[in-house]
Amino acid sequence: MKLSQYKYNLPEDLIAKYPSGNRDESRMMVVYRESGKVEHKVFKEILGFFNDKDVLVFNNTKVFPARLYGNKEKTGAEIEVFLLRELNQDQRLWDVLVDPARKIRIGNKLYFGEDDMLVAEVIDNTTSRGRTLRFLYDGDYEDFKKTLYRLGETPLPKFIKRGVEPEDRERYQTVYAKHEGAVAAPTAGMHFSKQLLKRLEIKGSEFSFITLHVGLGNFRSVDVEDLTKHKMDSERIIITDEATRIVNKAKDRKSNVCAVGTTVMRTLESSVSTTGYLKPYDGWTNKFIFPPYEFSIADMMVSNLHLPLSTLLMMVSAFAGYDLLMDCYQTAIKEKYRFGTYGDAMLIL
Repeated sequence: MKLSQYKYNLPEDLIAKYPSGNRDESRMMVVYRESGKVEHKVFKEILGFFNDKDVLVFNNTKVFPARLYGNKEKTGAEIEVFLLRELNQDQRLWDVLVDPARKIRIGNKLYFGEDDMLVAEVIDNTTSRGRTLRFLYDGDYEDFKKTLYRLGETPLPKFIKRGVEPEDRERYQTVYAKHEGAVAAPTAGMHFSKQLLKRLEIKGSEFSFITLHVGLGNFRSVDVEDLTKHKMDSERIIITDEATRIVNKAKDRKSNVCAVGTTVMRTLESSVSTTGYLKPYDGWTNKFIFPPYEFSIADMMVSNLHLPLSTLLMMVSAFAGYDLLMDCYQTAIKEKYRFGTYGDAMLIL
């Protein structure tokens, strides 16, 4: 597969700027892989596609307010800092992206908040775009973290072309978010309301929770035409014994396993035994899935409608089939589905 095969013409007005009024009332395109049939539903109708003992696998990562705005010492130039990951609690070290990157050098100090309540020093240029910052803070760790998060902004993707609003802090998060560490939300999961989860539970569905702390690899552009040469950023994943047990028992009894989102699918496929079962794991993955690819764990998938040329689109095409998926995307455009983070959903069977 080539990068250019994932280019399609997406009208700007179909990129959702706001979430739907209710989480479970987005539109949902249902795609049947074998027949190629397509149905148009409302998301809460997903209830009708699960039977007793079917398993839904969710990513319970929690987004933190990762975007900071500050000023550079002396020049006062405005600087945007995107917190990627915490490296060392005691030393207050963070890996970050800085924009504009070209203006920042090792030793520069950056100031954040009124009265410069938070100061950081650049101590390393880790990549062409990345930096390591040491935050200079005298208080204890909890106070530091509270200050950092108070100054931080919900990290909506840049393709949502509007300012961040108060409701984003709650809506750019799944209702089951638990383990903090993501700089982007696992968006397919944002369609599930507490009421819908309860109704699925009553129907006999089982839930398995894995963790993948979503990094910027999700949005990093692919710069090579030959997809085999693209390298994904590593992201932290945790698959517990309990999550593994629920999934493997479903496989044994031939129940369906549904991956809720690309982050779940990537996590599941990152830890598979030679016999095709899920294995517990705590570590990192840089797995990049694109066609052709044989999936081992999930036989159903929930996904949002992804932007052109994205690695997310490539993964979903591997699961649905490239030709079928690209046809479905043309149908979605014609039917005015909403694309992107706050957009509509697709259920692939």
